[in-house]
Amino acid sequence: MRLATLKDGSSIVVSRSGIIPFSKLGFVGSMRELIEAGEAEWKKLEDSIKGIKKDIILSHRTLDAPLRNPSKIVAIGLNYFDHAKESKMEIPKSPLVFAKFNNSITGPTDPIIIPLKITQQVDYEAELGVIIGKKAKNIEKEEALDYVFGYTILNDVSARDIQFSDTQWVRGKSLDTFCPMGPVIVTKDEIPDPQNLELGCSINGVTLQQDNTKNMTFSVAELISQLSHSFTFEPGDIIATGTPRGVGFSRTPPVFLKSGDVICTWIKGIGEIINPVITS
Repeated sequence: MRLATLKDGSSIVVSRSGIIPFSKLGFVGSMRELIEAGEAEWKKLEDSIKGIKKDIILSHRTLDAPLRNPSKIVAIGLNYFDHAKESKMEIPKSPLVFAKFNNSITGPTDPIIIPLKITQQVDYEAELGVIIGKKAKNIEKEEALDYVFGYTILNDVSARDIQFSDTQWVRGKSLDTFCPMGPVIVTKDEIPDPQNLELGCSINGVTLQQDNTKNMTFSVAELISQLSHSFTFEPGDIIATGTPRGVGFSRTPPVFLKSGDVICTWIKGIGEIINPVITS
């Protein structure tokens, strides 16, 4: 299934039959409530799609981030070899973990807002987002993908001047609007192998990142397994799995976001998010 959330807060299934609200399929609740309801409810929703005709016309501008209220966003740094190399940092021997706060989440076409009073070096990072489907603690790698609900696109927008001056990453990664996400969640049955997805990012039509998730240092399954031995994943939690090479601060000269830029972040098989940049 391909699932999305509208700006009015209602959630929908995007199917070959059309765009169908959860409520029309017999589920009254939000995206997170669906995830928390468990696999039996997911299956009922999928079965209910059959025979439903087109209900409403979807415009990307009516879409919000598919999930606004995860209990946590767990982000991974330097998870592609070439990105670590371009950053002049060592390849991590274990996942490099930081957090992004929920206030950073914004929709797939909403603006990224740069507060110029505190940052002038804002960077882009195309990433695969993993949505956890059920509580996971002390999970082995071989079973880790069973705990996934689905996948989405996100951009780990980063204030590099804040990130590097703080010497830790949370504040520079968590400014308002610094986690555009969407346009949909694609459930795991449609992406059986998350380690074979092409992804990338362009600014104003110029491609700056293009890679494949097969080049991750730690796979999705390894991330879920290793991290679940430190803390419990809850349904609806998001893992931002790291970005490939091509980020702005490593370029000569550096490429930082400015007002008027338009960022397209894409993953083949999921879609794209397109976010304008403005300043405040």
